[in-house]
Amino acid sequence: MSPRIGLDQKAVLSSAAELADTQGFDAVTLASLAQKLNIRTPSLYNHVAGLPELKRLLALDGLKQLTELLSSALNDGTDSDAATTFCLSYVRFARQHPGLYEAVQRAPEPQDELLAEAGGQVVHFALTALSGYGLTEEEAIHAVRGLRSLLHGFVYLESIGGFGLPYETDRTLHFIVETYLSGLRKQS
Repeated sequence: MSPRIGLDQKAVLSSAAELADTQGFDAVTLASLAQKLNIRTPSLYNHVAGLPELKRLLALDGLKQLTELLSSALNDGTDSDAATTFCLSYVRFARQHPGLYEAVQRAPEPQDELLAEAGGQVVHFALTALSGYGLTEEEAIHAVRGLRSLLHGFVYLESIGGFGLPYETDRTLHFIVETYLSGLRKQS
């Protein structure tokens, strides 16, 4: 069976990303994607080897988009605090692309060097953003893990409606980021 004219892997991934962002990463199945594309499920095998490859490609695409956003924000130079810029950009990506955000949270298989390298770019941006805090190499890794935990917890709670009190969540985000970063400044 030949591929549908006009349908290529890029179009398949774009539709899968849209499905993930609107219905959740776990809603991405070959059947749901085929239905969205108005094709038969077996036709997807002309573009991806199966669901595991599709989800891996979504993670790669999500990491690419996240690193492009982080690179642009950090190279903008309008904000003097790179760590705050990193945090706000990270959360902005999660809000704009909740399905892709979920895809990038999963640790890659040990043999998947391409996915590990793509994820490493995000860590690199975080380490660069924290480079002015005077942390040792080990402390910087712990700080990045803490920052990721803080941001992921915020993103998750916000996504499930976990902030029920009538206070602006962006103010909460700024407060917790500044509090965390202030603690790092005091440590150095």
